[in-house]
Amino acid sequence: MFAKVISGSLIGLDSEVITVEIDLANGLPSLQVVGLPDLSVRESKERIRAAISNSGYKFPAKRITVNLSPANTRKEGTQFDLPIAIGILIASGLIKPNQSKGCAFIGELSLDGKIRGVKGALPLVMGLRNKGVKKIILPMANAEEASVIDAIALYPVRNLSEVVNFFMHENAIEPYNGKASEKFVSCSASDDFSEVSGQETIKRALQIAASASHNLLMIGPPGSGKTMMARRITGILPGLTYEEKLEVTKIYSVAGELNSQRPVISQRQFRAPHHTITQSALVGGGRNPKPGEVSLSHHGVLFFDELPEFTRNILELLRQPIEDEKITIARAGGVITFPSKFMFVASMNPCPCGYYGDTTHECSCTMGQIHNYMSKISGPLFDRLDMHLEILPVQYQELTRNYQGRTSEDMRKEVEAARQIQIDRYQNETISYNSQLTPALIKKYCNIDRETRDLLENAFEKLALSARAYNKIIKLARSIADMEGKEQIKLPHVAEAIQYRSLDKKYRGI
Repeated sequence: MFAKVISGSLIGLDSEVITVEIDLANGLPSLQVVGLPDLSVRESKERIRAAISNSGYKFPAKRITVNLSPANTRKEGTQFDLPIAIGILIASGLIKPNQSKGCAFIGELSLDGKIRGVKGALPLVMGLRNKGVKKIILPMANAEEASVIDAIALYPVRNLSEVVNFFMHENAIEPYNGKASEKFVSCSASDDFSEVSGQETIKRALQIAASASHNLLMIGPPGSGKTMMARRITGILPGLTYEEKLEVTKIYSVAGELNSQRPVISQRQFRAPHHTITQSALVGGGRNPKPGEVSLSHHGVLFFDELPEFTRNILELLRQPIEDEKITIARAGGVITFPSKFMFVASMNPCPCGYYGDTTHECSCTMGQIHNYMSKISGPLFDRLDMHLEILPVQYQELTRNYQGRTSEDMRKEVEAARQIQIDRYQNETISYNSQLTPALIKKYCNIDRETRDLLENAFEKLALSARAYNKIIKLARSIADMEGKEQIKLPHVAEAIQYRSLDKKYRGI
């Protein structure tokens, strides 16, 4: 007796169709799973045996062989429990083969026959739909998450008996009508820039950074507002497009960070990992790689508080995702690439005690200690940070005066206007924002006059800038001009951009 059903397997953020083949033969009762299953799949036989029996059906006393085809790719996950169980019931004659034709199955079984949600339901459903599958039986827990996919009928179920009765026409299951896309409504961030007293110069710099997703570093003494302002950056970023929401939701689905309270991701994410984070947790990893923090912050903000506290190895791992906007992980089973297009924001004290350069506190550090502290950040990583913002403590008068600062909504409107200028300008290019400009595109879109060029030349020599830092200044100047609605980059734009690189000489030259 033979049966086959359709399921899916994850490969990074994508999926492939898996044919689950079941053969029942005479011999000693056993259940063998072949086709490169991992431990979670091999253990499914015990869950399946108990689930079928506890649902009131007879488990066949046969020699059962399960093949997961194609057999040359490793299969991981608990989503194969349900298709294997259905295949066994078809092969044993309880369900007729033509009744389940055209359906795909994903779901984890508990011992009492209940069907639990699985990780990566969204990319699994998307991959099955793209391969021509029209109907999918899936856990109720994954229904809202998967309902953002159009042109496919979803049948959510709670237990194995519901599936069997559905195919035996004893119990109808209505296709899921809820649209999680309706939950793709962005709401305003709870933290607002109007709550930040003073620091108007830094707020403008953060606006410029947000307008083109420039990476930045804030240096200042404790209590100057670095973390407070960093946590409010997502509130001034433009809302995610539908495609971006879908892409970010896929990442969180594979990472297993979606639940019934958050079936979709509708806002730009702010990720702030602790300095004890491991390499695999940052960039992703494992035998079958899963997304790390650099991918979970895709289209959002990745914030490193107290940057020098992170190990050198962790900091160096940021270089590829910052530069390439993706992270490639090679394992024995293959090479997986995850997207990592994020805005990197970091903060740090100017010295170990935190008060170097502070006029209100005396610094107790020696020049050697300051040098060792700053040298924890390598030159290549320092160069990849577009803006270096020096933050001074807020004065008492600014804290106590009755003044309502600009709201995040007001700032976001200006950022959105600047981004729209960039999107229109680069509509025929492969980029969207100024921070993505290549040297060739800089020459095409960032023309400057002779007076401005002389200023750049002087800054290049005095600040000992690298070629990358030079390009960063040009990109920043382009963003500043866009914030002011100017097509031509002028001297004041470049002068302000140079100001955001002045820490190169001040700290790296110590």
